[in-house]
Amino acid sequence: MRLQQFVAGLSEVGRSSRFRRSKGPAGPAGVYLDGGFGVGKTHLLASTWHAAPAPKAYATFVELTQLAGTLGFHQLVAELSGMRLLAIDEFELDDPGDTVLVSTLLARLDEAGVKLAATSNTLPDRLGEDRFAADDFLREIQALAARFVAVRVDGPDFRHRGLPAPPPPPAESAVRQAIDAAAAADPHSATLDDFTQLLDHLASLHPSRYGALLDGVRLVGLVGVEAVPNQNVALRLVVLADRLYDRQIPVLAAGRPLDQLFSPEMLAGGYRKKYRRAISRLIALARLAQPS
Repeated sequence: MRLQQFVAGLSEVGRSSRFRRSKGPAGPAGVYLDGGFGVGKTHLLASTWHAAPAPKAYATFVELTQLAGTLGFHQLVAELSGMRLLAIDEFELDDPGDTVLVSTLLARLDEAGVKLAATSNTLPDRLGEDRFAADDFLREIQALAARFVAVRVDGPDFRHRGLPAPPPPPAESAVRQAIDAAAAADPHSATLDDFTQLLDHLASLHPSRYGALLDGVRLVGLVGVEAVPNQNVALRLVVLADRLYDRQIPVLAAGRPLDQLFSPEMLAGGYRKKYRRAISRLIALARLAQPS
């Protein structure tokens, strides 16, 4: 009901122009869907976006910050200021630079009358918690929180609801055989990578290009899977997992079980929600790869 009311209110938001800014309805600039992993927040956000009147834009938080780096801040503001709605999936603040960037961006868009809808596993006033010196950026974080009405979405992780334990890793020979069979039908539809070499390759690319690696891919095979060695590598793997999940690409992974990719220290640290989301999504993709 809250989201239906929010979408209905978007019809009142006039489109901005280079010469005229139109304010939307008074109050917070948007809604913020908060909840655990796999409770349907992204589905609700996508449904809200589809129901909203054009013009509108949809991006993950990582894509939004990467666009700021690619286009430049002022160009990004210009591109988005004409939107009625900006939907942001997986809203997270990983460093002070992102905090200031996003706080300033959303302030500019709010001035232009753009409404916001976002998802996260963290309430707006707790973004950045345990990750950096958040106290030093408390004003920016509080300003971000004030722009949203938080809507709690509860429930079990739908990706694993009522399902047995994660599938055991297949043998390397089985992965290679499945990839060969898929490639025989379409050479570009399946990939096979050594896990360590893949992680090294990710380090050579900007994360904004990870999605392009998966264009046309229908099955991913990984061999030699092992625990990631450090935080930087782990965060790059999280981005790849998100892009795989966006495209619903099945994953066959031989080696260490997928729920053991991240160390206990990582799963207890400031990025724990990212890592747990990645595990949830990768296991779901591993199930997609299982014979029906």
